[in-house]
Amino acid sequence: MGKELHKSRIGGQALIEGVMMKGVRTAAMACRLPDGTIDIETWEENNGKDAPWYKKAPLIRGSFNFISSLISGYKCLMKSAEKQMTEEDSEEELTAFEKWLTDKFGENLMSAMSAVAMVIGVVFSLFLFKFIPTILTKPLEQMTVLRTALEGIIKIIIFVGYLWATSKMKDIRRTYEYHGAEHKTIACLEAHEELTVANVKKHTRFHPRCGTSFIFITLFTSIFVFCFIPPFTGYSKGMRILLRLVVQLVLLPLIIGIAYEFIRLAGRKNNLFTRILSAPGLQIQRLTTREPDDSQIEVAIAAIKPCIPENLEDDVW
Repeated sequence: MGKELHKSRIGGQALIEGVMMKGVRTAAMACRLPDGTIDIETWEENNGKDAPWYKKAPLIRGSFNFISSLISGYKCLMKSAEKQMTEEDSEEELTAFEKWLTDKFGENLMSAMSAVAMVIGVVFSLFLFKFIPTILTKPLEQMTVLRTALEGIIKIIIFVGYLWATSKMKDIRRTYEYHGAEHKTIACLEAHEELTVANVKKHTRFHPRCGTSFIFITLFTSIFVFCFIPPFTGYSKGMRILLRLVVQLVLLPLIIGIAYEFIRLAGRKNNLFTRILSAPGLQIQRLTTREPDDSQIEVAIAAIKPCIPENLEDDVW
């Protein structure tokens, strides 16, 4: 692995047969099309010193940047899926239900399906990370701190188990290979080596600023923050559960803000403190990243090149 010379601000996301990268001024997504060519799209970003105040204020910027990343990442993910459609796919005869959907929504069909998928995803996440831990720890209702700690541990177990299960799926595993290509390409850039397939292959597929690490740190931070929620004694059982849920939702932006600040710190500093706190997230990345092949690395290189500023000093923390 080449020696790291600077900590880049460029980050990315794996897509369907592609990679999305975001720099200080430019973002890009590159996808391998069914015909074997690489399709590249670029757009402007504003993540520099003149960015809006809410993107720069400590703790506050975490929630805004997280939501922004979710929205743009989801849009790129859907767009990358559309790029895999061939003419033969579009010419296939539609079922009666598909014809009804097409007549009903027209050109807005994909947007409508994406909205439905997002709602289902949110409900499923709430079921996994709120309902199940709450039910399993119900006998410890009077032991607030112990219950909170156990809820957090259950959430982490569910999170890791979900990642392990999805890593066994063929299509998801391929996306994880593009995730590895994204990390290795950024590491090659940080080592100031020429962005070639041979150079990128030498580098690690683990990175402290990964979204996987961010989610783990968010879950871990929530254990400590939620311990300060009062037991709300004197209220009925149903009201206690409701108040606890409301307070947790109110505290969520703070938790995301704390996790985001640590990820930024890990992006800037490489010392004993950041290495210790980054270690669990880096280990979990063994599930969400895989060693990419040469063609996947080529896509990651195509995605990162438009995001590199002419003056490399603009790409430092």
